[in-house]
Amino acid sequence: MSIAVDDVRHVAALAGLSLSDAETESFAAELSKRVEYVEMLSQGDPDGVEPAGRAIARENPLRPDRVGETLSSEEVLGNAPESEAGLFRGPGFLPGD
Repeated sequence: MSIAVDDVRHVAALAGLSLSDAETESFAAELSKRVEYVEMLSQGDPDGVEPAGRAIARENPLRPDRVGETLSSEEVLGNAPESEAGLFRGPGFLPGD
């Protein structure tokens, strides 16, 4: 199926685009190529093709999470400017805080 130059002019008018004759012909040719490619893809038989989760297979580039030694609450809050009830205390954001 090819896209007619008149169809391109019509869509350009709907979109409020001003195209020269050369641009209109170029768009018609390019759009026709794309429509032909989609038609070719639709003729393929997808049976037996396993779906791919990614276009490129790759491993997780991050290191695995491992539980290790942690700091106690007292050590963590020891460098905090202010703490309250075992939590970091910051400036209030409501009136009166």
